[in-house]
Amino acid sequence: MLRKPGSLSSLKSVFVFLFLLGFFGQASGDEEAVATEEYSDGARQCMICHAEGREREAHEIFLTPMGISKDPDSPFAEGSHDCETCHGPSASHRKRQPDGSRLPPPVTFAKGTPVGPQNAVCLGCHEDGNRIHWMGSTHDVEEVACVSCHEVHVARDPVMDKLTQQEKCFSCHPRTRAETFQASSHPLRFGEMACSDCHNPHDGANDYLLVRSTVNDTCYTCHAEKRGPFLWEHAPVTEDCTLCHNPHGSNHEALLKQRPPLLCQQCHSPGGHPALAYTSETAQNTFQQRFLLAQSCTNCHSQVHGSNHPSGVTDLR
Repeated sequence: MLRKPGSLSSLKSVFVFLFLLGFFGQASGDEEAVATEEYSDGARQCMICHAEGREREAHEIFLTPMGISKDPDSPFAEGSHDCETCHGPSASHRKRQPDGSRLPPPVTFAKGTPVGPQNAVCLGCHEDGNRIHWMGSTHDVEEVACVSCHEVHVARDPVMDKLTQQEKCFSCHPRTRAETFQASSHPLRFGEMACSDCHNPHDGANDYLLVRSTVNDTCYTCHAEKRGPFLWEHAPVTEDCTLCHNPHGSNHEALLKQRPPLLCQQCHSPGGHPALAYTSETAQNTFQQRFLLAQSCTNCHSQVHGSNHPSGVTDLR
């Protein structure tokens, strides 16, 4: 059965309302009550100030896996301290100061606060799996906070969406953003790929935070036909794809770093074949132009990634 437009949003609102109603029904309602314990009385107390519509609303955390109280790994599971599982004992935070202000909780995730204590809280639960090599990674060394990329108090973390994820990445990597708008690029800006398809931002075990141990193995996850093995291999292909390609974007076709034959002539010197390093200024006849026009060198050497043909030693077939 098809949902009516907006029904999912309405369902979420009803869920949050009923959840908070249960808390408010048990709360004292006195925001200025003096806390007498190290820990406060759970999320019911926090939601008095952080409910929907408040300045710092956090109610949508109950729409995420972290807010599932029946999950034993959730900070809201039985025996845990709800919000204070991450923010620390916050009884003093609930108590108003003489000037009407409140002390911050022991651990805050606001911009400008120390990164170490913030990340230590997150890594207390999220240090396994793909995040096991966070320590020592580029992002760890540069003191990038988890909350610089992730948003916890929302129903869906923006970095889980392919388009909004790249906006998070590009906020620190503007040069990469520019490269994705060049003539030839991977379809990042169309939402068909995400940065995390090639990079694992939490893993410092591989160069460039790649999802595989080498550049080539990362490329082969999508370009398996280039893996080989081939009877006749092309040396730069087996060494590193980025010797010829710029993976983030290029103004030359196929993400090439330079247009052929200039790209090929970086390795295949003019002393070999052809006898001259042809450019548009030096090609004077049709014989010479065939090394420049159309597919250039690949007019003849079409199997540049390798060949399994018995006569494919020069990648002609």
